[in-house]
Amino acid sequence: MPNTVSFNNQYPDITESDKLYERALKVQKPVTQTLAKGPGQFTKGVAPKYLVKGKGARVWDADGNEYIDYNAAIGPLSLGYAYPAVDEAITRQMQNGITFSLMHPLEVELSELIQQVIPNAEAVKIAKTGADVCSAAIRVARAFTGRDVVFCCGYHGWHDWYIGITSRNAGIPEAIQDMTYTFEYNNIELIKAALDETVAAVILEPFIFEAPSPGFLQELAEVCRENGTLLIFDEMWTGFRVAVGGAQEYFNVKADLAVFSKACANGMPIALLTGRADVMELFNSQVFSYTTFGGEALSLAACKATIHELIDKNVPKYLDEKGKELKDGYNRIASELGMEHYTKCVGFNCRTMVTFTPEAGDALELKTLMQQEMIKRGILWAGFHNLCYSHTGEEIAYTLEAYRDVLMLVKEAIENGTVKQQLKGEVLEAVFRKVSNYNIKAKTVAAV
Repeated sequence: MPNTVSFNNQYPDITESDKLYERALKVQKPVTQTLAKGPGQFTKGVAPKYLVKGKGARVWDADGNEYIDYNAAIGPLSLGYAYPAVDEAITRQMQNGITFSLMHPLEVELSELIQQVIPNAEAVKIAKTGADVCSAAIRVARAFTGRDVVFCCGYHGWHDWYIGITSRNAGIPEAIQDMTYTFEYNNIELIKAALDETVAAVILEPFIFEAPSPGFLQELAEVCRENGTLLIFDEMWTGFRVAVGGAQEYFNVKADLAVFSKACANGMPIALLTGRADVMELFNSQVFSYTTFGGEALSLAACKATIHELIDKNVPKYLDEKGKELKDGYNRIASELGMEHYTKCVGFNCRTMVTFTPEAGDALELKTLMQQEMIKRGILWAGFHNLCYSHTGEEIAYTLEAYRDVLMLVKEAIENGTVKQQLKGEVLEAVFRKVSNYNIKAKTVAAV
């Protein structure tokens, strides 16, 4: 019998997942279309590799095993799997067509809705993926300012201008790599010292897990404005989650440009670029950024329906409340077990992360052990809590019960030095991107 969401006696049978994986190895390079969904991030030998069904906050793998899912499809599931209001909107539109030979009214309707909820949305551009709108934002910023250099903080997709500064930069000319620089979050003085007349844009995730220092985002907006540099908020994770209007609404600060995807369409592929009308005007003449599927109507219908649900149900408030229960509950259990010096749950309530201290041991090995034991208990776990509206109080309570059970095992393994010996599968792979190799430097005049 397939495992259920319970304290199962055995690890899940993943025979069908493994069969599919063996087939994939013969025809796909790479075997995953999304790095965070691939086998390197889920321990081979224990975790399922393929999911075939989702409903609410639960998923079923290719072998029929059931799990509570805290990955939310790596972000897009703000409401939940097979959410009726969104699926009905998709179905209604599907009856009338998917992609057309001319523009569709939903393009106008959705843009009007976006303008109502996103603070900086003087103009709206619609695309398909987050990486596309990030790159469009960088291109238009360079065109508007007549400058080339970009400062970035966070993850911004797979295109050359960004990925050139990571360890997976093969195939990207050095000249392109040399135009992008990374900076440390919350270090406003370093940014101020480095900004000069060559910097077209500063792009950052308004927060990842660490909160902005008081006034950091507001001061960053001001120093960019004074330098003639455009400020871009990458709101792939913050948008429609921390508030419907994203970090701009939550922190009461406007960026010149902002990009969104993930949560705004509950799983359908769409991305949004919003910003100042004078900057966005360049897309009408000087800057080229078009795609055949930008006006695909099913995603437009899903996005419009999702945003209305987010507003009507006050979903950000729900995510905040349930996320707080989960985060505070985890930290309380860790404290009660005497593990607060080993592990902690951090981040904004809508999206939190379990962390391990150096004192606990190898973080990847610990994460692998946690993952295999949470999976055994019917929780698809990758170290994060990406909450959606379908996560219930009962599921949160069950998850905390599982955490208590698993953390006791982890504590024993840490203190006995047997973490690696407890693993039933392969250790998780490290994420490729660099997150601490900050390389912006003070401008020459400031260093004299």
